[in-house]
Amino acid sequence: MADPDPVRILREEILADDYHTLKKISYEQRRRDGASQQLVREVYDCASGASVLPYDRAHRSVLLVRQFRIGARLNGHDGFLLEVPAGMLDGADPAARVRCEALEETGYAIEALRPALSVFASPGSTTERNHLFVAEYRHGSAREAGGGKPAEGEDIEVVELDFDDALALADNGGILDAKTLLLLAYLERKVLGRHGEAS
Repeated sequence: MADPDPVRILREEILADDYHTLKKISYEQRRRDGASQQLVREVYDCASGASVLPYDRAHRSVLLVRQFRIGARLNGHDGFLLEVPAGMLDGADPAARVRCEALEETGYAIEALRPALSVFASPGSTTERNHLFVAEYRHGSAREAGGGKPAEGEDIEVVELDFDDALALADNGGILDAKTLLLLAYLERKVLGRHGEAS
């Protein structure tokens, strides 16, 4: 009986192992026409992560963070992106991780955590999977200053926005981070609606 899995990993070679592990993967793939082909790809074996979009239903606001991202700078942007709070799992439960990251980055404790999506960030070149959540917070009730951990190179600005202003930024290119765009769309579709009309 033929192997039902059309892909067979032939060899893995570690090319670099610093912040993330870069691997050279050789594999054989059986095509839909039955022919086989051998391919080689370089893939970053990245830790998976979790992200959360905090929102205040009554105040109709969201909490985002602005921080520098070197990948965006190298591709023609200034590198300072508006994003949702996020972090690598490092073995933690995704829900527990986003609660910690939200407090560290924004200074706010989040409430009523709701799973939204689970997505692969860029599956052609990384193994990273991101668990996305929305969660309520209370406007004006920050427990800490936020800003992230300087020891980890974080220099994070907390940005509280009217939800419709955040949607406008998403529409006009002011927000370019994929996980943030997905969560804004989810919040609009499933929770808050647009222009004050709950969905």
